[in-house]
This record gives sequence, C-alpha cells and structure tokens, in this order.
Amino acid sequence: MKHTLRSFFSIGLLLSLTLVQAQETTPIKSDPKTNKTEQIIPAAPLPLVEIKPAAKNNDSIFAKTDRYGIRVGVDLFKLTRALYDKNYKGIEFVADYRLTKKYFLAAEIGNENKTTDDDRVNFTTKGSYIKAGFDYNAYENWLDMENIISIGMRYGFSTFNQELNSYRIYNANPYFGEVPQITSGKKFNGLSASWIEVVAGIKAKVFDNVFVGFSLRLNRLVTNKEPENFSNLYIPGFNRTYDGDFGVGFNYTVTYFVPIYKKKVKPVIVPKK
Repeated sequence: MKHTLRSFFSIGLLLSLTLVQAQETTPIKSDPKTNKTEQIIPAAPLPLVEIKPAAKNNDSIFAKTDRYGIRVGVDLFKLTRALYDKNYKGIEFVADYRLTKKYFLAAEIGNENKTTDDDRVNFTTKGSYIKAGFDYNAYENWLDMENIISIGMRYGFSTFNQELNSYRIYNANPYFGEVPQITSGKKFNGLSASWIEVVAGIKAKVFDNVFVGFSLRLNRLVTNKEPENFSNLYIPGFNRTYDGDFGVGFNYTVTYFVPIYKKKVKPVIVPKK
C-alpha cells in the first residue's frame, strides 16, 4: 500500500511539471469581456531575402561602327587645268583602302602631257606614272564621322619621253642682241624616274559616301634616267625638278567611298565620380 501511494504521487508530480512547461511555451491570451482565454499560435518565420547592393551609376559612350572599304576618285586640279592652261593635259585617278582603324593603303595613277616654255628652252613631256604607299589618319572622329587628317608616304615611278621644241644659246655678251631661237624637234624616248613623296592632306565627307580633299607633297628623286645633253626638267607625277633632286606637288580630289564591311567599336565605360 505504501509503495502504491508513492507511485501515484510520482505520476501526479510528473503531470504537473508537464502542464507548467506547456504553459510557459504556449502564450495564452485572455479576453476580459468574455473571460475566456485562447492560445496564441506564433506566426511562421519570414523567408530570408537577399539584399543586393545598388548598381553603380556609370556614364557610358554609345558604341559606334567603323566602315571599311575602298575610296576611288579623280584629281580635279589636273582635270580642270586644261581649261585655262593650253600647254597642259592630264588626268589622275586616286584610291585608298582602309586597312586598320588608322592606316590606309593609298595609290595614284595618271598621265600628263605638258609643254614647258622657259626663257631658254621649250620642250614637251609626255608620260604616265603610278604612286603607292600609305596614309595615317591623325584625326579622332566623333561617333560616325569619317573625316581624315593624314600624313603618309608614297613611292612613285614614271616612264616618259621628252621632245625639245626649241632653245636659245646663252649669250654672255648681249652687245649685239639676243641669239635667235633655234628650232630643234629632237626626241628623247625611254626615259624613267622614281622618287619618294611625303604627303600631308585632309579629306572631308560632304555628302553620303562623297569626300573632297587636298594634299601637299614634298618629293625627292631616287633614280633619274636622263638623255645625253638634256636634263629632265619636268617628270610626270613628280612635276618640275628645278635642276635638282627635289620637287613639290599638289592635288585637289573628289572621291566616292564604297563600303565593304563594318566593325563595331567597343564602348568605353567611364565611372561616374
């Protein structure tokens, strides 16, 4: 009997502890109006949300497209010179190909027929020439502009002939007057010359694919095959030699650009300060 009472007492104590623990973990809400109590069920935990840092505000330059192709045209200076100079006939075709962003392959080919009338000599030069080289564009275009401010070099070669029309013998003592002009008509065939040019010029787009430009050239002879008793005072493509190895040139061109393909330029991202 004693052991039975002890067992009931232990079971009752265990049940009391269980009820007290349940009351501590489960909140009870009491309503004063109805004098009722109700259990408050805790809300489910909110899901974790990853908060990403705000993106940096960057200013970027719009991407542009560079066009690559060939530009062909004509030298208007030589083409129109015959309108006011009866002693000249000539034509020159020009072309360039865009090789990289800054470099262009360039070439000129032409033909000239010029009569030079000096105080002592009158002669006619006829021949053809070709020049080939490169141009470097030093101008940084905006967006889709395609203007060119260039410096470059050419190697030129010309084949031609000379005809001595007339000449005067130099008179060191003109007391009895000038020596009369002597008609010659002697021809010198199979002549040739080669030279190097330093070229500086510009090209500006005036219409869609249409460019106008001009260039200045400083020439120096490399080879010069001359006839006996006569100097090559004028060389097609080189111009006047002035009894030396140097010459100057000029052209004024209009060209048309034929695009072949395009290349996108990657935009440059500039972080905002």
